[in-house]
Amino acid sequence: MVFGTALPRAFATRRLLHTSALRQATTLSAGFPRITNRLPSKYGGVFAVTLIPGDGIGQEITQSVKDIFEHVNAPIEWEQYDVSDSFRQAMDSLKRNRVGLKGILFTPIAQTGHVSWNVAMRQQLDIYASVVLCKSLPGHPTRHDNVDFVIIRENTEGEYSGLEHQSFPGVVESLKVMTRPKVERIIRFAFDFALKNNRKKVTCVHKANIMKLGDGLFLNTFRKIAEEYASSGLESNDMIVDNTSMQLVAKPRQFDVMVMPNLYGAIVSNIGAALVGGPGVVPGCNIGREYALFEPGCRHVAQDLMGQNVANPTAMILSATMMLRHLGLDHLANSIAAATMEVINEGKVRTRDIGGSAGTSEFTAAVIAKIGTGSA
Repeated sequence: MVFGTALPRAFATRRLLHTSALRQATTLSAGFPRITNRLPSKYGGVFAVTLIPGDGIGQEITQSVKDIFEHVNAPIEWEQYDVSDSFRQAMDSLKRNRVGLKGILFTPIAQTGHVSWNVAMRQQLDIYASVVLCKSLPGHPTRHDNVDFVIIRENTEGEYSGLEHQSFPGVVESLKVMTRPKVERIIRFAFDFALKNNRKKVTCVHKANIMKLGDGLFLNTFRKIAEEYASSGLESNDMIVDNTSMQLVAKPRQFDVMVMPNLYGAIVSNIGAALVGGPGVVPGCNIGREYALFEPGCRHVAQDLMGQNVANPTAMILSATMMLRHLGLDHLANSIAAATMEVINEGKVRTRDIGGSAGTSEFTAAVIAKIGTGSA
């Protein structure tokens, strides 16, 4: 089922309050407010899912998911595409299947390079809500323990609108576009997400003290919508983005659900990943009215690790379990997520980024073995 926040607010809030439940031990229990009854493509009991491995370590970590899904006999039929060769075909597949799993696609910095295919997908499919889950891993201590917050990032406009031009030689204008309808829907998504997942507080991250019109629109809309949700018991506050960065490093446990424009989300998600173990352990997804695309929450290509069998597949595995829940396959999602967390917690098989020496394939085999024993 596809989720989002386009239902009339009164109906959506009433429904969500009755279905809220305590969060599970893993970060994978995220529920999304449903906005459409249109289902992903399913043929003979098998879901057709678009798979885009991406660049860098993408082939290796998506192979981990494929191996695990094969072991548990997940009812998934992959339609796999290399976007660098077949972007249009991949987009057609996503539009047909309405759900996908992807690695990160490399975007060159040079002006002669292609535009970001990651951004193009989000804009063309209008998958407007990026959800990144930052939660401390069991058995893997970091500077701060019991970190557990969610970053909700607007995906389709802001600084990523892609509207730049040179008005005069040496003078470049880059437009930041903020529109009330898109600001309102991402903020409502954040509040509905908080209700659905028994969260307690929503924080708006902004820079309205400087960008008084653009971020001012975001902040003022947030404050207005927060009043509508006050009766549900949700707390709300707002924080300037530079102070947010400092507070995340100093006192991350003060945050629960965070909602913000596009660029700030890119920065804050990297800070969040560093707090809990790095980009290899943070799952994420992108949700819209009709489509859902699941990918690691911290968007690193990791070209320096490509082909070495050393990448941590945890973020991709956990993103895939979020996808399984999205498809209503909770029993498989729970089994895979629990096995992954137990392997990390035991500490016997870990990749280098979280203090071990195991390779990608070895970690994947350990997860499969844990599922096979039924101990997870």
